[in-house]
Amino acid sequence: MSEPDSPGFLLVDKPAGWTSHDVVAKVRRLLRIKKVGHAGTLDPMATGLVVVGLQRATRLLRFVQAAPKEYIARAVFGVATDSLDADGAILERAEMDFDEEDLRATMVRFEGRIAQIPPMVSARKVGGKRLYELARAGVEVEREARDVEIYSLELIDFAPSAYPEVVFRTVCSTGTYVRTLADDIAGALGGRAHLTALRRIRNGSLHVENAWTIDELAAAATAGLLHAKILSARDGLADLPEVVVGTAAAAGVRNGLTFPVTSLGEGVPPVGPVRVVGESGELLAIYAVDAGKAAPEVVLA
Repeated sequence: MSEPDSPGFLLVDKPAGWTSHDVVAKVRRLLRIKKVGHAGTLDPMATGLVVVGLQRATRLLRFVQAAPKEYIARAVFGVATDSLDADGAILERAEMDFDEEDLRATMVRFEGRIAQIPPMVSARKVGGKRLYELARAGVEVEREARDVEIYSLELIDFAPSAYPEVVFRTVCSTGTYVRTLADDIAGALGGRAHLTALRRIRNGSLHVENAWTIDELAAAATAGLLHAKILSARDGLADLPEVVVGTAAAAGVRNGLTFPVTSLGEGVPPVGPVRVVGESGELLAIYAVDAGKAAPEVVLA
């Protein structure tokens, strides 16, 4: 199988039990290319959308990762685990008594900008070590709280019992730990919680409905059709504003020149990243716009 001719993305529906690294390794083998990466880690228990970058598109993954994420989560309240999900060991169990009205009133308090302390079993680094590596060694360290944004938080289902089960949907900023969110909501109600299921359904405008399962990708590779499932770099970054440039400007973009914003034409935002596309429709670069200038962030062409 030949290598993809241009950078692009694969949308993968990750199964439970796989790490995001497992997905990357599988795509690397199926396409027989070395340069593969992903935007945003999903825990092994979680399922759903993993955006995989191919070839030079790996340099664009940070723009994908910066987009809001949407999840559907199921949690059991009253039971805490060391990982805050069902893969962890149970730390404590205590019955909780609250009703749906209490839950809804509490969830509202977690919308907007909140501070989160990352769980010990996570990929975040402290002192150059992954937290999960420290946790495996039995070491617990202080973690700095970080601000995240909860754009929306919706209760989908509530099953009251001594250990209530809660299903909720959230749209949140990158860096948000949904399992921490569930545990923090439980904490505000006087207890603890852990996730029993988590599914990422959206990353910006990229939706899991358009993603491929591992089996579908393997079948496509066997049939020699895997390249047809690759999303172009331009389409994969559809959340970013776009400007189409002519031949002369495209030459300057390919050389990484900085431009006055006015020279790129109309429709350029006053600040932030923008897709620069040639007349043929090819993504040439991502430029950062600020203070009336457009400077190269990533040049592809």
